[in-house]
Amino acid sequence: MNYQFEWTPVLSQLDRFAEGAAMTLALSFGSILLGTVIGTAGAIAAAFGGPWLQRATRAYVEAIRNTPFLIQLFIIFFGLPTVGLQIDAVTAAVIAMTVNLGAYSTEIIRAGLQAVHRSQLEAAAALGMTRWQLIRHVALVPAFEKVYPALTSQFTLMMLTSSVVSTISVEELTAVASQVDSQTFRTFESYILVMFIYIGLALLLRAMFGLIGNLVFKRRRVVARARKLARTARVVPVAQTDLTAAVAGSAK
Repeated sequence: MNYQFEWTPVLSQLDRFAEGAAMTLALSFGSILLGTVIGTAGAIAAAFGGPWLQRATRAYVEAIRNTPFLIQLFIIFFGLPTVGLQIDAVTAAVIAMTVNLGAYSTEIIRAGLQAVHRSQLEAAAALGMTRWQLIRHVALVPAFEKVYPALTSQFTLMMLTSSVVSTISVEELTAVASQVDSQTFRTFESYILVMFIYIGLALLLRAMFGLIGNLVFKRRRVVARARKLARTARVVPVAQTDLTAAVAGSAK
């Protein structure tokens, strides 16, 4: 094997790679925001909705989880124009990523809602909370805290999955790598560089969402830690303390 690495032709295109990375992040953040909204609504419907709403939510989740993302993307990009809805490639990519992430987020958040103890919901209802107040304050916030690491992993996976939208000519990172490869004929170097850029983007997303999680849930974790310490702390009764001191004094 006499392959000689030549990085200069590829590194001279760094500005294009930066533009592709920016597009990847834009697609990711847009779908994360919209997908989380859909996932939250779907989880509430699955956990607290009526039978028909639960069945509809389950059908949506199963349809998305059991079909390839590429097929979903093609249905939206090629299928919607056939029924009169003209959309560009970027819009189709955001819609497909949002629909996909919404289904997975629905299942993740639903698991968090089901992990909330029933006694907490009953106590909130006994205090006179409305159904929406109960969901918002008693169920939803603790559920998000429980499943936040899983959501963060799903967000990162969605960012990596965005490479598929290059198939409909969206100028994201993988599409740029393909173009640079075809122009410079440096396939190995192009995709090695893209690999490290994706690693950097994934680490950036995890660090950012980790910081957000610490800021959002910090107060709840402090309170929970204080409650745990209060339960495990050994409190010595005053009478027992006085008796111990008296015995020690008589021994002297």
